[in-house]
Amino acid sequence: MSALNRRNFLLASGVTAVGAGLGIALVPGSGDAKASPAAAQSATGTLSVVPAAPSTTGTTLRTVAAPRGSGSYRRLADGPGWSRVTRTELAAAKSGRAGRRTALACFVQLTDLHITDVQSPLRTEFLRAGKPGGWRPHEALTVAGAASLVERVNALRGGPATGEPVGFVMTTGDNTDNNSQLELEWFLTVMSGGRITPNSGDPKGYEGVQDSGLKLFWQPEATLRDGDKQLGFPRLAGYLDAATRQVTSPGLSVPWYSTVGNHDMLTSGAYAYDSFWHDLATGSRKLQSIPSAEAAKLLKIIGSGTDPKGIAVRGAFTSYASKARTVTADDRRAPFTPHGYLTAHLDPAHRGAGPVGHGYTEANLQGDKMYYSFRIADSVVGISLDTTDRGGDYRGSLGTAQLNWLKAELTTNADATVLVFSHHPSWSMTNLVTDPAHPGEKRHGGDELLALLKKHRNVAAWINGHSHRNKIVAHGTFWEVSTASHVDFPQLARVIELTDNHDGTLSLITTLVESAAPHRTDFADLSQTGLAALYRELAYNAPGATPSTLTGASSDRNVELLLKKH
Repeated sequence: MSALNRRNFLLASGVTAVGAGLGIALVPGSGDAKASPAAAQSATGTLSVVPAAPSTTGTTLRTVAAPRGSGSYRRLADGPGWSRVTRTELAAAKSGRAGRRTALACFVQLTDLHITDVQSPLRTEFLRAGKPGGWRPHEALTVAGAASLVERVNALRGGPATGEPVGFVMTTGDNTDNNSQLELEWFLTVMSGGRITPNSGDPKGYEGVQDSGLKLFWQPEATLRDGDKQLGFPRLAGYLDAATRQVTSPGLSVPWYSTVGNHDMLTSGAYAYDSFWHDLATGSRKLQSIPSAEAAKLLKIIGSGTDPKGIAVRGAFTSYASKARTVTADDRRAPFTPHGYLTAHLDPAHRGAGPVGHGYTEANLQGDKMYYSFRIADSVVGISLDTTDRGGDYRGSLGTAQLNWLKAELTTNADATVLVFSHHPSWSMTNLVTDPAHPGEKRHGGDELLALLKKHRNVAAWINGHSHRNKIVAHGTFWEVSTASHVDFPQLARVIELTDNHDGTLSLITTLVESAAPHRTDFADLSQTGLAALYRELAYNAPGATPSTLTGASSDRNVELLLKKH
């Protein structure tokens, strides 16, 4: 069938979820997402054609949140947009290409959402005593912020450069913050739609560092002049009740796929699972502070990557247990296993716009494998990797079995353009700790993966996150595109359009987008939208944050990346 006829069939049979104006056809369970001619289903079920006109609405080409005023706490407002930069390190930009090009794919990358249960006893907020950035004042608002980002994606009219309908969304890991079953449930509900109550423990109230009375943390409802209020953070009556109130996510109106990150698989994003972490997470004792010298020492050990089992950190939990606060225990905070992660993705309750499993299949579940390939379009293939080392450490690598699988996938799809997705970028794949489940298997780092991808000229891009920073690197034959997180400012996602310029070149056109929340905040507005706006402003002002560094240069943001067609 033609794409349009196939779409009519799917609509008539009721087996596809379609977002107005997004024109998506999906074969349920196939793992394939394909953008069809721009179309929408009306309320009567009839098919209407929607003009595919490029639009900068809702993108950072139009406007970007920018600080106003002076002082240590700055309010945000509408700022000038970021113009598009053309990069020609891999191919020349030939004149007239915009009029010749055809779109091969259009999709959105979300990364590092870090959906967070801030009340979990497993959290290490006490590390803030050693470094201001060891805890984020805005973390209680991750669910509201992520739901607002979903709203933004749903509102996109299409690719800002081509008008091509958005075909799918890919998350590139750290979907959760602390490998928690509850966080995973919240993440899947945000993505697929539904109601989330971002509260744990006592259903009647908040039990965490922000009502602890400790000056180390922002106490939003107290008169206490804590360290953050001394920097200009506001006092907000009713904030904690609002932050733990029910959030409604519309769910993505297009198919979405999932890539796993180190925070999804490891305690605190760094430590291999064992019973100690399980018991701590589901227990009733929450450690909130330790001496600053001890915190600084722990941060140094964590940064070195020499403690994959977290012996030093668990020592702190044990040594200072008498100072821990008693909170309400909650079994839902238990860490999830790889099997549990896959099972949750395959749960029909979280299907949303599909596909079933969001890239993962029953074969993944049976083999405990968290990597897969999927068909993006007739001539485009996506490959999602698992770069997390289950042996521990926040840095990544690949096992030999996965590397060999990747080699085979690249060879099998030699006639297609390939887009590779992972959590870790090449420069963060330096951890070669053995996976406890595969003690005899060698691990392979970023340099080895780069060398492999360079051998296959059909690879157009390697798209990732983890660094929380916008950074784009040319690698001779393909582009590595790393995107900022949605937990640290500037809180961005990236629209990526792949085009054939019909002159021997392809273009990857990337455009950054913010959540749908307004740039300006109103401290009296504690609605879901108001909290999402506040989430952004608090993130900008978080002590220890480096917004300018994470935002990247203009050549890392809204760009056209030229490369030779293979």
